[in-house]
Amino acid sequence: MYPNLKLELWRRGIRQNQLAKVLHLDETMLSKIINGYREVQPEVRAQIATLLESDETWLFATPEGDRRHRLPAPSVRKGLDGQGGVRREGGAQ
Repeated sequence: MYPNLKLELWRRGIRQNQLAKVLHLDETMLSKIINGYREVQPEVRAQIATLLESDETWLFATPEGDRRHRLPAPSVRKGLDGQGGVRREGGAQ
């Protein structure tokens, strides 16, 4: 998660869907980036920092102990059945 990025968007009154439009990104993709579930490409980081006139390193600093960027993709996590197995579509294991 990138709390400084969230904070800066809030301070400036910029909604995620507005930023996504300017960056030509899908809103869902941007949300996953902001929340730490998707890797941010260096050029996208630079674009966001430029648009927000903010320091890139500060915007994309992660809280200590935040391990979201190391977790499996959300679709994989959703499939875990809590018993070490992985649910497949349709509920079959």
